[in-house]
Amino acid sequence: MKNTPFTNIHIGLGAKMAEFAGYNMPISYSGINDEHAAVRKSVGVFDVSHMGEFILKGPDALDLIQRTTSNDASKLVNGKVQYSCFPNETGGIIDDLLVYCIEENAVYMLVVNASNIEKDWNWLVKNNTKNVEMHNISSKTGLLAVQGPNAVKAMQKLTDLDLINLKYYTFLKGTFAGIENVLVSATGYTGAGGVEIYYEDKDGIGEKLWNEVMNAGAEFHIKPCGLGCRDTLRLEMGFCLYGNDIDETTSPIEAGLGWITKFNKDFTNRAALEKQKTEGVENKLVGFEMVDKGIPRHHYKIKSQGGSELGYVTSGTQSPSLGKAIGMGFVKKDFAAIGTEIFIEVRDRLLKATVVKLPFYQD
Repeated sequence: MKNTPFTNIHIGLGAKMAEFAGYNMPISYSGINDEHAAVRKSVGVFDVSHMGEFILKGPDALDLIQRTTSNDASKLVNGKVQYSCFPNETGGIIDDLLVYCIEENAVYMLVVNASNIEKDWNWLVKNNTKNVEMHNISSKTGLLAVQGPNAVKAMQKLTDLDLINLKYYTFLKGTFAGIENVLVSATGYTGAGGVEIYYEDKDGIGEKLWNEVMNAGAEFHIKPCGLGCRDTLRLEMGFCLYGNDIDETTSPIEAGLGWITKFNKDFTNRAALEKQKTEGVENKLVGFEMVDKGIPRHHYKIKSQGGSELGYVTSGTQSPSLGKAIGMGFVKKDFAAIGTEIFIEVRDRLLKATVVKLPFYQD
């Protein structure tokens, strides 16, 4: 397994560790519910250094991004970020990603999922017909996500960058915690606000950064958080997780990602996706709350009251914030309307649930 710049710190803090996307990652420290509450109510810090980062440079960098991603990256200006996906040639999704505009029409950073780094890189190489300068900086980039309503106040102590006024899906570059050339963004995956801190990992500065972040957040009772509560937090917001809610077989239109699928440009499989957008799809990703007691799990079957199979659960958990079981899943379009009654098959029992509007959690 690969380590991150913070692996030894996690182990030293007694974190429950497990393999994730080939990395030795912390799943929890003080417990998922405790860490979840810290992020919702104050501030928590996540090591997400396993994520992949690619730099694309040159006059044709934007063209490569436009041809391989679903969103319209031509709208990006310096300091802006965009959520997008790589459609494949058969209607599914290679990965979802973030596109950072470092220098308009010249330099971009793509942030991809850890499990898809090699696949995404190969996809870009395959489509790089105009010799765009590409650099895979994943292995030398450290990344902390400091999340929660007190995250920005805590992190502002460590920089002259104006984090207080940093708008959603924008970023700044500068000195942070005494480390130069740090990129600080506000994209979030928890719905609780906060920042992401990207830096070049060299000379063992990861430990210094961690300690500075923890010290700055001490007055707000900052807690280290693992991937366990990152999953419960993102699910409460209805955010998709690649490999669960979206994959190579699910189209962005089915997954409710039509808003990041723009047809004012040419990109992979555009015609088929545009047809789906126009004519509609047979299956849709929905959120649901359990009425009967039980936890929906990945790949549990979703059925009608009469027992007809409607689809399957993609993500599910007991929501720490709401005190009830929630989930997401694909169902036939006729069962996708808000308020529709559906049933989750749990150990040969059909448990009642109701389709609800996303996000589940609203502050």
